[in-house]
Amino acid sequence: MRLCLTLLIAAFTLQAAPDRQRLLNPSDPAFTERAADRSLVTLETTRGTVVIEVTRAWAPRGADRFVNLVRHGYYDEAMVFRIRPTTWAQFGIAGDPAVARAWRNTTFPDDPFRESNVRGTVAFAFAVPHGRTTQVFINLRDNAATHDKEPFVPFGRVIEGLEVADAWNAEYGEGLGGIRAGKQDAGFAEGNAFFRREFPRLDMIRRATSRAAGGPVRPADLRADTARARSFPGRVPARPAVGNTDPSATRAR
Repeated sequence: MRLCLTLLIAAFTLQAAPDRQRLLNPSDPAFTERAADRSLVTLETTRGTVVIEVTRAWAPRGADRFVNLVRHGYYDEAMVFRIRPTTWAQFGIAGDPAVARAWRNTTFPDDPFRESNVRGTVAFAFAVPHGRTTQVFINLRDNAATHDKEPFVPFGRVIEGLEVADAWNAEYGEGLGGIRAGKQDAGFAEGNAFFRREFPRLDMIRRATSRAAGGPVRPADLRADTARARSFPGRVPARPAVGNTDPSATRAR
């Protein structure tokens, strides 16, 4: 009993800095662990907090990939680099260029389409079938007419803070473009150094964390926090508790 209590306390107090060595090895089994049936992912951003409810039944492979990347810090300090105002907001190129390059071509198979791309849903971007990697977007409006036929497959939805996503800085618009536009090389080559130089007022995901919804902290989450703490012993934020679109342009992800 005392051990269980200690583990639970540790899960909420351990520093959770990116587990860089693990992130540099996408073949690590940690990245294929099964996500909870429902997970809550909290994005602490420069504009405020966004909470995403990830529902594994919607897209099991997408849910597993997203939650595992969150667990190990992939999205920490990632820029929200591509926004079409009132339409979508996209992120998922790691701020550390070595990590970004390690994952750029680490694809995973498609999920069957189940849920429509209505406002607030979250899905992976892709260029070709079975080509999803790390880049995701939030639908800022109902994009079913253009996105469902691709199909972009939602794996979750924003349940808190959608107004925060609406407020992310959109002054750079398409920026360096989506995956299909073929202009993202500089972002992968330089990471945040590129984004800060070329797009200095982009908003950022300062930190992303995950926990199973409606239940205790999962061992996988605790292991991830422990590994991240050991990798970056100087940082100690606590794990939070979180109770006019042109279809041809839309395709250029």
